[in-house]
Amino acid sequence: MTLNVPGHRDLKKILVLNPKGGSGKTTLAINLAGYLAATGRAPALMDFDPQASSTRWLARRPKGAAPIYGIAAWERPTGVTRSFHLRVPPDIRHLVVDTPAAMLTPQIRDFTPGAHAILVPVLPSAIDIHAASRLIADLLLVAKVSRRMGRLGVIANRVRENTLGFRKLMAFLERLQIPIIGALRDSQNYVHVAEEGLGIHELPPARVKKDLAGWLPLTSWLELRLNTPLTERDTLRPDTSLPGEDLADVVDLRERLRQREGAPGT
Repeated sequence: MTLNVPGHRDLKKILVLNPKGGSGKTTLAINLAGYLAATGRAPALMDFDPQASSTRWLARRPKGAAPIYGIAAWERPTGVTRSFHLRVPPDIRHLVVDTPAAMLTPQIRDFTPGAHAILVPVLPSAIDIHAASRLIADLLLVAKVSRRMGRLGVIANRVRENTLGFRKLMAFLERLQIPIIGALRDSQNYVHVAEEGLGIHELPPARVKKDLAGWLPLTSWLELRLNTPLTERDTLRPDTSLPGEDLADVVDLRERLRQREGAPGT
């Protein structure tokens, strides 16, 4: 069943997705919400993760900070329908979704239809790279996210340049033919803003100059996606297909994984 999020007809959904714990998914989600708030677009932040990290971050926001509407989607309150609990106020036009960790493959396709942007943070470690390759295969083959629509972007997260892990991560991302839309530093500034209930874009620029530089490609890509209207293919349920749809651009990444796992020295 596709996720039903009642809201304005022009609501733009930004999905942050990586079922593997520790990928920096929530850090990315809260900073995306902070970016939208800092640019005058009061967003909603929907927290599906039972750890409720995004919800706690919202509770720590200073009273004078730009508004962000919080939805604790991990809760299951009694006496109201699920649709009513997930509703987004009609005056809000941007929604950031912090998806649950340890999501099963069939659940992924419940979140992707209707998303203007799907962001996948990946850490520079062999375990995380392998998990990300499986996730992207599921997005392309199970959720049927189209590469041609350009809605899917990968972010190299907590990177330290000129390290072997960083070089391996970048080589992996380039092979996937999925846009690498940003490389975020391994910076203590993200720890500090999380504790303060703020985003990296809500701090004095001089304090986070290097971090903001890493966000520029990401936000440029995001703005383009948000200003590109959804097509029928973007809203398509994964269990249906369009007449005459050409899926030749979808590469079977699972076969590549099997070959890699069976190769010596891998």
